[in-house]
Amino acid sequence: MGLTSHKVLALAVLMAVVMMVGTVWLWPRLAKKSWQAVLGRIGTLLATQVAVLAALGLVANNYFAFYSSWDDLLGTGSTGPVVIHNKADASGRLMVETIGQASVKGGGAMGREPSQSGEIRKVRIDGRESRLSTEGYVYLPPQYFQPEYAQKQFPAVIVSTGFPGIAENLITRFNYPGAALKLLQEGRMQPTVMVLMRPSPALPQDTECEDIPGGAQSDTYFTKDVPSAIEASYRVSADPRAWAYMGNSTGGYCAVKLAMRHPDVFPTAVSLSGYYEAADDPTTGDLFGGSKQRRNEANLMWRLKNLPQPNISLLLAGTKKGDGNYKQDTEAFIDAVHSPMKVSYSMLENGGHNFETWSALLPSSLEWLSQHLKVPDQPGRTV
Repeated sequence: MGLTSHKVLALAVLMAVVMMVGTVWLWPRLAKKSWQAVLGRIGTLLATQVAVLAALGLVANNYFAFYSSWDDLLGTGSTGPVVIHNKADASGRLMVETIGQASVKGGGAMGREPSQSGEIRKVRIDGRESRLSTEGYVYLPPQYFQPEYAQKQFPAVIVSTGFPGIAENLITRFNYPGAALKLLQEGRMQPTVMVLMRPSPALPQDTECEDIPGGAQSDTYFTKDVPSAIEASYRVSADPRAWAYMGNSTGGYCAVKLAMRHPDVFPTAVSLSGYYEAADDPTTGDLFGGSKQRRNEANLMWRLKNLPQPNISLLLAGTKKGDGNYKQDTEAFIDAVHSPMKVSYSMLENGGHNFETWSALLPSSLEWLSQHLKVPDQPGRTV
């Protein structure tokens, strides 16, 4: 029986109920002061708690789609290559702290010098226009420190977690710097500056990358303040063709939405298990000031059908099974795309809404992203 099977859930609930009833029934017999009775009380309490926690865990997993199978939960599933399909064409202030180098999974940093493994810097980006501020990380590739690249401008990608994730997860759980370094060594990715951030600069609110009427201006922060601060602080190209937005879950939704709204800022975007309509729950509050039009414009399917489609390239990556309606929603989105907008997609057979799934999709997604980033000879961004 599969992890998300209703039979497994029913069995877990039944076992939890049986253990609770059994504990109550046996408790008078275990009330003695002998060591056997003490061990019996400990055993029944532990067994009951394990059974109840297992049942609650299965309920939460079935609702949030964290893990889609036993292999997904245990990390024993297939690790085969991810295939990407293409649909036919139809400044603010930045404070910096160096914290370390990139490392490839399965090994340490490739060298102590930044010119060998790159460098990770902790930053705080204060938004000049949005007046928002948040911490994140910047990964500078090895070439950034090599003499032959001293006059080189690099492409850049803003990478965002899901909500309420922290930017550190992009290093500790995903290992974006290590994945990029490995692809660089294999010749599958060009040297790229990565800006690793959480998706809301106004915690504890989930802003869904919106400019909220009378509230946090998150759209402005990510499309104006962050690029301006990074361009002023690092040797990155100011040409929009050299910029992209990438993220998972909420970050994936932000990536596609910001690219569709601002193709002159992010003409390339990658979404890992991103959704297509802004969340509406206690963490978001009223994002649209009661405006139906603003809500519609934050619905990516509505934008496809009712507004001119922008000249952007998207990669949508996720799973066919195990992540709710992701497959159906993504296929509907792909079907609605037409020229000049371009969309590519990749889907694992199984996988939940979790780090294991996104980590499996990461190398091929970064390779696709790198193929779409262009650094022209004469950069020039207009924001």
